Amino acid sequence: MDNEFEDRQEETVSDMIPSNQQRKKQSFLWKVLAMRERNGRTMERGSNDSLVDALSDLSVENQGSEPSMSCSEAIQNFRVFAATWNVGGQCPTGNLDLSDFLQVRNEPDMYVLGFQEIVPLNAGNVLVLEDNEPAAKWLALINQSLNGPSDLASKGLKPTASFGGSLFFQKPSLKKIKKYFKNVNGKRLKSCNCVLEMERKAAKDFCFRCQESNLNLDDSSTEEEDENFPITVSLPSNQMKYSLVSSKQMVGIFVSVWMKKELVQNVGHLRICCTSRGIMGCLGNKGCISVSMSFYQTSFCFICSHLASGEKEGDELRRNLDVIEILKNTQFPRICKTPHSRMPDKILDHERIIWFGDLNYRISLSYDDAKRLVEKKDWPSLFNKDQLKMEREAGRVFKGWKEGKISFAPTYKYAFNSDTYYVEGVKVSKNKRRTPAWCDRILWHGKGIQQLSYVRKEFKFSDHRPVCATFMVEAGVTFRGQKKKVSTCNFQNIDDLVSTRSPYYS
Repeated sequence: MDNEFEDRQEETVSDMIPSNQQRKKQSFLWKVLAMRERNGRTMERGSNDSLVDALSDLSVENQGSEPSMSCSEAIQNFRVFAATWNVGGQCPTGNLDLSDFLQVRNEPDMYVLGFQEIVPLNAGNVLVLEDNEPAAKWLALINQSLNGPSDLASKGLKPTASFGGSLFFQKPSLKKIKKYFKNVNGKRLKSCNCVLEMERKAAKDFCFRCQESNLNLDDSSTEEEDENFPITVSLPSNQMKYSLVSSKQMVGIFVSVWMKKELVQNVGHLRICCTSRGIMGCLGNKGCISVSMSFYQTSFCFICSHLASGEKEGDELRRNLDVIEILKNTQFPRICKTPHSRMPDKILDHERIIWFGDLNYRISLSYDDAKRLVEKKDWPSLFNKDQLKMEREAGRVFKGWKEGKISFAPTYKYAFNSDTYYVEGVKVSKNKRRTPAWCDRILWHGKGIQQLSYVRKEFKFSDHRPVCATFMVEAGVTFRGQKKKVSTCNFQNIDDLVSTRSPYYS
């Protein structure tokens, strides 16, 4: 009996003492972590895989270990509606219905809307102070189409009957209107929603994006806040379907991003960058506004641009240069709280990119030849002379980008409030007349994007017709699985040590 008891005691003691192999693995793991902590060196994905495998091998049958949640990634598809419209400096009126333009019946998950020339491009707007009133009115119109009429008067935005009841206001403030379309119960979704604590010590080179919204209940947005920092979760009422995520104006360029209200909490790292390419290459009458954000586990970038105008020979090279300089000079600010974050700071580093706007590429045909093809509605023959098509095929611009098939008439230049490119019986000097062209375009870059439609809409509001595209876009979504028992080297959860694998390293 004594010998049997001693044997059992020795077995129990031996079970508590780790084997040499286990001690070696533990020592290896701590050396790796110490090296990363001391030197701040980044670890390649393969090293992370080895680390996870090693931790799994160290797992032992320990009945006292706590169960933990396992994470799994899946791909979900979301419908994104993108549109561009050069409104020719025209200020909208209250009876302008955008429901057909926005295709509200299809109920996309996300709207990305870009406008050009929302104000006249005169010296006052370009050199002195841009007029924000048209931008406020466009936001109100968009919100009315997406969510129905809003009680703006109760928010201190006084309506004027001349603009159609409660839709418009006396000297509307763009900041106040943006705040109203975003603000809900003082809650804000932080633009950086990374998880700190253990992860910051164990994996400095990763940007952690938690799947649950980080809401600060004690904070409320102020008018002085910049779009590059906190963004608000917008759920003003049960009837509101869409929330304004971001909007920005640069002289005549205006972009706004809207999303279904239940999806807004999955947006993070919202940043905006304006790049001027106008007069002397530095004024904002031409250029772009770029919006960068993470949506679930995937990085998105939207670029709304207005490129160099002109239809003289060689003007297309100026437009090429605008694109090159925008890609080169657009730099998103680093706002992530996690050191050495790998959130993209350049356009082409994002996973899903949509570029839209008045790109201003023309038709390389004489006025008479182009007019003859337009009258015959021979769009394929006309498109063969499209400058953007030829420049892309020559590899001089938008290399690696895609554009859907164009099966609609040129979008520029129409007589105002007319369906014709030319006003019959009215003589126009050669300096002022314009050859019809597909100036307004939408392109995309990256995997996981499928275009579903590419059309133009028949609004006579300006000398351009708006162009719209619908995309099915993939986003990586992390789900919490069922509980399972894990015990590894005094770590209760592998996820406490190794971050969820980022899609930036696929």
